[in-house]
Amino acid sequence: MGDFRAGERVRVRAGDPAGHTRVPRYVRGQVGRIVESQGRWALADEVAAGVAEPRVEAVYTVAFAARDLWGEGDHEVTVDLWESYIERARRAEA
Repeated sequence: MGDFRAGERVRVRAGDPAGHTRVPRYVRGQVGRIVESQGRWALADEVAAGVAEPRVEAVYTVAFAARDLWGEGDHEVTVDLWESYIERARRAEA
C-alpha cells in the first residue's frame, strides 16, 4: 500500500499551505503512531483545487495522545492522513 506500517512513529509535516488541506492544524508538527492503512485515495488537496488528475496516495489512520495535543486527556485522537502529510519520526521522537 504505502511506505508506513502499523505501529510506526511518524511526524506530521508542519506548515500552513495555501488553499485547502486535510491536515488539521492541531496535529501539524506532532508525532503520532500509524494505526492502519486505509488504502490509496486521490489527494484531497488537489481534488479541492480542481487538479484534473490528482495524485493518488496511501492514506493512514494515525493516533495521537490527547495529552501531547492539548496537555491533558488520557485518550487517543485518530486522524486519517495522506502519505505526503507525514514523515518518519526521528529516533529521539519515537
